Amino acid sequence: MIEKYNTLNRISEVGVVAVVRAENSEKAEKIAKACIDGGIPAIEITFTVPGADKVIESLDNKFSNEELIVGAGTVLDSETARIAILAGAKYIVSPSFDLDTAKLCNRYQVPYMPGCMTITEMVKAMEAGADIIKVFPGSAFGPSFIKAVKGPIPQAVLMPTGGVDLNNAGEWIKNGCVAIGVGSKLTGGAKTGNYEKVTETARKFVEEVKKARK
Repeated sequence: MIEKYNTLNRISEVGVVAVVRAENSEKAEKIAKACIDGGIPAIEITFTVPGADKVIESLDNKFSNEELIVGAGTVLDSETARIAILAGAKYIVSPSFDLDTAKLCNRYQVPYMPGCMTITEMVKAMEAGADIIKVFPGSAFGPSFIKAVKGPIPQAVLMPTGGVDLNNAGEWIKNGCVAIGVGSKLTGGAKTGNYEKVTETARKFVEEVKKARK
């Protein structure tokens, strides 16, 4: 139980989750290291990465809990969630809400962050014990949508993924998000093998969140 709260606290403290998609485990590990070096310890390895569970396990073994909070993304069902948790995932992220996955995560006291777009979906997910609602795809509505949601359900803990970049990162936070999930806008440098750029961009995202919170 304490570990669950520690995970959620640390994610909200930094305010950025790096969403890592890569063609292979070697690249995924390099991106993760670059993000950690840039001050983002929350790394979400998506299950679109070949052998994602092995990547999670490898990262969990290589880095201490102080350095890294590794999670699993693109988790569509409870079976995948269980594989991820056994591999060392500290939180589970989905593009959609799945009740069986929510139950499994609650059983093991692992934070669950399902993707939701409507108020109905969000309330259902919250009733099932979802810890953070992933507003997805964020690009569909933009940061102003957060204020609209927070009106009727101010207790919703929200994190957008999709449509988040350095220009609007602060706006999402100011409008009431606990954190932001960032993929290609953060990890883009890895496509050309420029991992220093990933580290530099990670620092900029962390800085934008800090500024917005002041």
